[in-house]
Amino acid sequence: MQNKDQKINELIELNDELENYFRNTIIPQLFVDANLVLRKFTPPAMKQFKLHINDVGKSIGDIKDNFRFPSIIDNIDQVIKSGELLEKEIQTTDMRWYQMNILPYIVQSNKKTNGVIITFIDITLRIRDLKEQEKLIMEHELLLDTISHDIKTPLTSLGLTIEMLKKIPEKGMEKFPILLEKIENGLFKIKGIVIDLTDSRKSDHHYKTVDELLDIEQILEDVRLTLASQILESKAKIKLEINYSEIFFVRRKLRSIIYNLVNNSIKYRDSERVPEIVIKTTLEDDYFIISVGDNGRGIAQEDLEKIFSKYVRIANDVEGTGVGLHLVREIVNLSGGKIVVESEIGKGSTFKVYLKN
Repeated sequence: MQNKDQKINELIELNDELENYFRNTIIPQLFVDANLVLRKFTPPAMKQFKLHINDVGKSIGDIKDNFRFPSIIDNIDQVIKSGELLEKEIQTTDMRWYQMNILPYIVQSNKKTNGVIITFIDITLRIRDLKEQEKLIMEHELLLDTISHDIKTPLTSLGLTIEMLKKIPEKGMEKFPILLEKIENGLFKIKGIVIDLTDSRKSDHHYKTVDELLDIEQILEDVRLTLASQILESKAKIKLEINYSEIFFVRRKLRSIIYNLVNNSIKYRDSERVPEIVIKTTLEDDYFIISVGDNGRGIAQEDLEKIFSKYVRIANDVEGTGVGLHLVREIVNLSGGKIVVESEIGKGSTFKVYLKN
C-alpha cells in the first residue's frame, strides 16, 4: 500500500511540474492525441488561437477554424503516420506567418506514435523585416550603380575636354585660365562627392561590405523566408544539393544574389507545371559555384545577354523592374567572379554564379 501511495505521489509531482511548464511557457503549443483530440494547450495558444478550456477533449476537426490554417489536420495525420518531425512556414488566413513544428509523441514502451506536440512561433515581423531589408539593399545597390556608371562617365568626358582646352593658345584669352580653373575645381568637387557616396558603405554599419565566413544554408533560409508568400502561392518545390556550405563573402550581397535568382525562378515559372528549383553548391578550381536551376519558361538564346542589362525586361506579363539580374552580375563581377546562364525555351534555365573562394 505504501509503495502504491509513493507512486501516486510521484505522478502528482510530475503532473504539477508539467502544469507549471504549461502555465509559464511563452510559446503557443498544442497537444493532440492519435485520435485527433485536443488534450492540452499552453496559455499563449489560448490567446493566439482564441481557445477555451472547454475545447480540451474536442476533436481538432471541430475547432480547426480557430487556427486559420486549413491543412493543419492533414499535417497532423502525416506526422502520426510517419512518426517524423514536420517543420514548415505557414501563413494563416489573417495573413500572419508562423514557423510550425509538429513533433510526434512516441510512447517509449511500444515505440508507437500516440499523438503530436505542435509548436507555433510567430515569424511575421521577421519575414517583414527581411523583405524590407532586401528592398533597401536593392535600392542602395542601384544608387551606387547609377553613381558609378551614369555620373562617372560624363565626368570622365568633362575631364578630357578640360585637358584639351588647356592646350588652346592663351593669346587674347586673358580670363580663360581663370574660367578653366573654376571648371576644373568644380569637377574635382563633384568627383569627391561621387567617391564619398560610393565609399559610404565602408563606414555605414547597415551596408558594411565586410567579408565574413558564411554558411550558405543560413543564407538560403533567409531567402526562403523572404520569399515565403511567393513559394506558398506558386507551390514551388525547392531542392537543395549543398556539397560545400562555407564561403567568405559579404552577407547582404550573397543574399541578394540568391534572392534574385530564386525569385526569378518563381516569377518566370511555366503555367503548365509546378515550379521545381534546384540549388547546388560545388567547388571548381578557385571558385565556389552556386547553381540555381528551374523548370520554368526558359530564355531564348538571343535574349541571354539582354537579361543582364539594366531596366531591360524580356517578359512584361509579370511584375519587375529590370534591375535584379543586372545587380547580380554587378555584384559578382566586382567581386572577381562571373555568372553564366544556360537555358532552353519550354524546359527551364540554370544560372551558375562563380565566386572567388
